[in-house]
This record gives sequence, structure tokens and C-alpha cells, in this order.
Amino acid sequence: MSKRLLRRQPKARDALPSHLPPLLRRVYLGRGLGDARELDLGLGGLWPPSDLKGAEAAAELLHLVMARGGRILILGDFDADGATSCALGVRVLRALGAPDVRYLVPDRFRYGYGLTPEIVRVAAEWRPDLLVTVDNGISSQAGVAAARALGMAVLVTDHHLPGGELPQADVIVNPNQPGDGYPSKHLAGVGVIFNVLAVLRARLRALGWFAARGLNEPNLADFLDLVALGTVADLVPLDHNNRILVEQGLRRIRHGRACPGIRALLECAGRSQDQVVAADLAFAVGPRLNAAGRLADMALGIECLLADDEGRARELAGRLDGLNRERRQIEVGMKEQALEDLTELEEELGSELPSGLCLFRPEWHQGVIGILAARVKERWHRPVIAFAEAGEGKLKGSGRSVPGLHLRDTLEAVTRRYPDLIERFGGHAMAAGLSLRASAFEDFRTAFELEVGARLDPATLRGEIWSDGELQSEDFSLDTATTLRFAGPWGQGFPEPLFDGNFRVLGSRPVGERHLRLDLGLPGREGRVQAIAFNAEDMDLGGERLHLVYRLDVNRYQGESRLQLIVDDWLEEE
Repeated sequence: MSKRLLRRQPKARDALPSHLPPLLRRVYLGRGLGDARELDLGLGGLWPPSDLKGAEAAAELLHLVMARGGRILILGDFDADGATSCALGVRVLRALGAPDVRYLVPDRFRYGYGLTPEIVRVAAEWRPDLLVTVDNGISSQAGVAAARALGMAVLVTDHHLPGGELPQADVIVNPNQPGDGYPSKHLAGVGVIFNVLAVLRARLRALGWFAARGLNEPNLADFLDLVALGTVADLVPLDHNNRILVEQGLRRIRHGRACPGIRALLECAGRSQDQVVAADLAFAVGPRLNAAGRLADMALGIECLLADDEGRARELAGRLDGLNRERRQIEVGMKEQALEDLTELEEELGSELPSGLCLFRPEWHQGVIGILAARVKERWHRPVIAFAEAGEGKLKGSGRSVPGLHLRDTLEAVTRRYPDLIERFGGHAMAAGLSLRASAFEDFRTAFELEVGARLDPATLRGEIWSDGELQSEDFSLDTATTLRFAGPWGQGFPEPLFDGNFRVLGSRPVGERHLRLDLGLPGREGRVQAIAFNAEDMDLGGERLHLVYRLDVNRYQGESRLQLIVDDWLEEE
């Protein structure tokens, strides 16, 4: 089914500064940003950290453990948000004077996600006084109970949506827990722990902690590179609060103030540190960090972020880069198999695919199913859950959704209707994970398809492309591309500007295995522009004209900067 092109219209009253370029004004208004105050991305615009429910109690608990020289163990997660949350917690607590701080991250293939009783037994070998979860824990009732039974205090910091029952932790900090009035509900896990640490620092300062111990009080803004990376990589919506956190982190990276690990990962990806934007974190740094959790042990990624030695950071970043290349190869094979299965299913049905898709092959890699679900969703415009074997007759599933369907709520509805079908689940509106018995896969697939069909408007199944409209000839300039590049940060919920228009094809040549370099003329206007279309083996160049959906980009090569278009999609010419 062909995609539908929609053009953004202003969604806000225009109270923006008069000096803004007209194109940028149009872009901002199309995203609902119409107030000059929303353009202020200074740290003073952040919501007070103490407004988070439980943040003050968390700071008190941390202080009491630190004051008596207790051991603090941070339990992380095996994605980029979990890794940055873990590295942030370790770095800041040590800088604040905590005498004994360590971390533990579960091996996804042995222990699964979160604070399970099994990982608690591993944690107990170190005999921590306080166990702090980051980016997990809100659904870990059994794990929290096991930890407290062994004498550990437990602080849960998380951002995932809670279920009907909260764990019986000593303190919970989660902007989405009942009764929390914190306005920015979209904090990533790294944003939550950052706020807790900010409240802790304020408490220590008020108590004279730093002066009494001869410590320099750390500036928490120095750690915002980690916050920016985790926030962008976790694809949380960039509301005003998150845009501040990301922008402030990016500014520090551009000025050479990132930790050695992030600098090394940017170097591996061939990205210029002084020109870095959110997209570089999302598509270059994040995947390399995530590769450790997908294929090996996320401790490798955390160690990279904790490394203070440049050589050590480069060594670890190189290993992460190698894992990411391996992940890409695995992903390509799995994607080909999934597309083959779905094409066969389409032919068998003689009609469109079901509204919700469940995919499984026994040979699929558990660490790559989330990426596979995302790729299939992009092609078929449906919620997708991909499954892999998890041993002992179990399956692990990772899902991605489309606008209009809250994936976690959908899984909860399936559980209410069929209480014995899903063993565990959790997540967000757009992404979720679950586990179930292998023998229950077909029953779950049927239940999921029915629930999605009942909840999702069929119109959503047709892919939609939201464009900021056509550009005038004077907009095709390096200055415009540069202005838009740094006018974000762009990301989830605040998308990078996307335009569409008709172009004359003056020439083309393949680049790599699946990409295409295009030389385009502007219809009815003088001039030409270079473009690149990634994964464009299906692009039809039979005619002389193309209707393209594209982004303006700055192509830097051998010290020269040039305008180029990045082609996101192509449609029938209007």
C-alpha cells in the first residue's frame, strides 16, 4: 500500500521572536512550538529535580548510606539508557564522596531484564548496603522482595510505566508512578537518576558535606553528555525539559568536554565532535553502545563510558564498533527471513496482513529482535513483536508500535483477558518487551492480532509521511542546512525537518551495495543539488522526474562543506 503524504500545519499561536528565519518559524510552529520561552534551552528552564516524587527521600537514603561508609551497588540495564544511567550513577556518586560504589548489569541471556531474584543472588555476593536500580525496577516485585529479605535497602529509579502493583522498595522515584505531579513524564532512565543525584548534591551541600571532607563540589552539568546520549538513544519524546538536557549535553560534547568513551565512540563512527547533533548520538553512538548488550555483555559499554584513560576508551570503543558490525550482519539475515515469511503470509491470505504482527524463528538472535521489529514496522506500518528462543521452553519478545496504539496497554489488555498467556511484560507506548512459554506462541499471536484490530484505526495501517512542505529555491543553501541542523535538538516527538518536492534527475550512480547518489535539478528553477538515497535498491528511475521526501544535510568531505539532500522516501510525482 502506498504511503500518504501529509503536510504539517501550524499547531501553535505564533509568539516566536521576530528575528527567526521564516522557514525555521514554519518548522517550529508545525511542531506546536510557538512560545519564545520554549526556545530557551538554558539549564534554568529545567523543572526542579525536587518536584519528582521520592527524590528527597532517595537523597536522604543515599546520604545515610554514604555517611556510614556503606556499599552502594547500582543495577543497570542492557541498553544505552541503562548503560548511561549506570555510568552516570557511578561517576557522580564517586565525585560526591561515596566511599564504595560499584555496578552490576544483568547478562540478558542468563538473567533477563531487570531486578530478578536470580540477579539479586549475584548482587548479594558483594554484600551491598543499598541497591539502586537505574532504568528498571518498577515491575520487579519479586526481585525487590528478595533483596530486602537479604538485608539490602532498595532504591528504585525508573521511568517505565508501572503495573497495578508497585514493588515494596524503600524508595521509588519514577515520574510515571501514581501521585507524581512532575510535569515532564518523558524523562529517560538517565534523566531520572540525574535528578535524584542533583537533589542529593543539594542535600550534601546544605549539610556541609564537601567542606567537612575537603572535597570539591562537582558540577553536575559536567555529566550531561551521558544524560544527552541516554535520552536520545532511548527514543523518549523530546519535550522542553528533555530538549534542555540533550542540548546542554551536546554543547559540552562540541566543546570537547565529553567523557573519553563518548569521544572515542564518535571517532569510531567518523563523526566530528565539534559538529555533533542529536542524530549522531541516535544513529552513530547509541547503536555501538547498544551492541554490547545485544550480542555480549553491556559491562563492556559501561566500562567504555567509565574509562578516564583515552587509550583505554579507544580500545573499548573499537570492540564495541566490531560488535556493531556483527550485529548489522545478523540483522540483515533476520530481516530477509522476516520479509520472506510475511510475503508468503500475504500470498496465503490473499489480502492485507493482520493489524498486528508476531514473528518467530527458532534461529533468531535474542539481542536483535527489537531492531528486527522496528525494521518490519517501518515497512508494513503495523505494530510488530519479534520473538526469539530464551531457553527452557521460553520465548522473549520485543515489540515496536505505530502512532495510535499504546503497546504496553495492549499487552496489559491481553493479560486481563488471558491471565495465563504472558509471563512478564513491560515498556512504553511505542516499545515493549515480554516473555511467554513457547507453547503459547500461537495463542498469543491470535490474541494480539484481535486486540490490536479492536484498538487500532485501520487508516493508521497506511504509512503516513509528515512533510514541512516544499522549499523555495533560495532555501537550497548551505546556510539553511546549517541553521536547521543546530536548531533542534531534533528527535522523538520533535522530528527533524522533512520536506518534499519534484526534482529532475540529471544523473545517478550506485554507492556501496544498496545506496544511490543522485544529481538533481530543481524543476522550473536554475541550479542543481546533490542527494543520497540510502537503501534505495527499489527506487524507480525509469522517468526523468522524482517526487522526493528529503532532509537538508551538510556533507563534510576533505575539509569542505557542501549542501546535500538525504532522501527519506520517494512518491509518485505530483
